[in-house]
Amino acid sequence: MKKLAVVAIGGNAVNRPGEKPTAENMLRALTEAMSYLVDMLEEYDVVITHGNGPQVGNILIQQEMAKEVIPPFPIDVNDAQTQGSLGYMIAQTLRNNLVKKNKTREIVGIITQIVVDKNDKAFGNPTKPVGPFYSKEQAERLAREKGWIMREDAGRGYRRVVPSPKPLEIVEKEVIKMLLKNDVIVIAAGGGEIPVIRENGDLIGVEAVIDKDRASALLAIEIDADTFIILTGVEKVALNYGKVNQKDLDELNVDQADKYLKEGQFPAGSMGPKIESAIDFVRATGRECIITDMAKLREALSGTTGTHIRA
Repeated sequence: MKKLAVVAIGGNAVNRPGEKPTAENMLRALTEAMSYLVDMLEEYDVVITHGNGPQVGNILIQQEMAKEVIPPFPIDVNDAQTQGSLGYMIAQTLRNNLVKKNKTREIVGIITQIVVDKNDKAFGNPTKPVGPFYSKEQAERLAREKGWIMREDAGRGYRRVVPSPKPLEIVEKEVIKMLLKNDVIVIAAGGGEIPVIRENGDLIGVEAVIDKDRASALLAIEIDADTFIILTGVEKVALNYGKVNQKDLDELNVDQADKYLKEGQFPAGSMGPKIESAIDFVRATGRECIITDMAKLREALSGTTGTHIRA
């Protein structure tokens, strides 16, 4: 019987640094990424999750430029658009890689919603930057006209910030489980999923962004995955990253990971959410999370590289 893995692919698998975000470049990057993932399908059933930050940001720029002609959509609808477009690209490139190896599998992308608490403190303290940069004057105008929260971003200009509440429940989890039982490879939870709240029994989309790795960890817990794999731009998690005393880590237990996180070894803008998500998964299940580079996936699964976080 195959094991079940949730595989969260990072933005470098979709858009390489320095490349224009064209459809052709995205498909080329995903073709390479899926060539690594194909190798694990003999041993694992897989749910693939992905980020969408750059893609949603590009949509917001397009909408800003065309706002006088076509009314902009809210962020939850933009999330759904990127789930569809990236799900299509991942499904196509994965299928093509399977065909090259004379293999066939059914593959499907699921538009996925995630429930958040409408009283989450994040709604009172938006922190997640989205969309293009603006001048101070433009930011002040948008704050007045649209009620957006605008903040200066590292000296590069002003950006809109939106809430990033804690993910609580995957709405489509039972559909995902049903598909897995029927040997279907599932693409889900794209971009941290579409954030929704419950209001008088209804689901209602909200202007927020859920961290992709946190949503992926919750999905892995809710579908009872054997392994949670986070693919990023480095082969191993490191202490003192980028410094002369950098130390790559082969293994971590959750207490060590939590300790290093609190010491500031894993910044909030990069490795921090990945470590937090790994801790959540391992503590909830007692199972393993692996963090590594996409190209090292096969070796990481065999235990010869990657950072393995265990109870």
